[in-house]
Amino acid sequence: MARTIAKDHDQKREQILTNAAKVFATEGFDRASMAMLARECGISKANIYHYYDSKDALLFDLLETYLRELRDRICGIEIANLAPEEKLRHVVAETLLAYQGADHEHQVQIGSMSALPEDQQKLLRGYQRDMVVFVRDIVQSIAPDVFDGQPEKLRSATMSVFGMLNWYYMWNSGAGSAAREEYATLVSNLTLGGVPKL
Repeated sequence: MARTIAKDHDQKREQILTNAAKVFATEGFDRASMAMLARECGISKANIYHYYDSKDALLFDLLETYLRELRDRICGIEIANLAPEEKLRHVVAETLLAYQGADHEHQVQIGSMSALPEDQQKLLRGYQRDMVVFVRDIVQSIAPDVFDGQPEKLRSATMSVFGMLNWYYMWNSGAGSAAREEYATLVSNLTLGGVPKL
């Protein structure tokens, strides 16, 4: 007879992922152990194995969940009827707000994704690429003549936006919503003021 799934299965899985992100970020994926993860979660090692049969499986689920949800949140913003400049402002602000509270997940993404098999990395990079393309199309729509026939310039401008957002994550990870929105305005103003002069 198949084992039934507990009513709080999803809640416990989410708790495991949150605690695993903290352990992987602070200890490093290579040094972390299933025993360490179980201790951080306040459950037995056997219970961890009920959810994940290996540390690698846990890492993949952590990053897959984080990046998929981040992609869906950013690319799912309702901006179709907005002017290009307003689209950028909305997406920049939403990205910074989406990063809030996800410091450990972000660190694990940067430092541990390479530990996964190539096919899994390819899937995760696909989520990242979706977000980059989404922002790229907005940047291009702001000043299409500037980027006409110059894909490398468009790529550089797009990645510069992400660079500014990721800088804020690295140096102001504990910032609240108001500070993030203020910085989002700064990033948007810099981008909108600079794009036509590229």
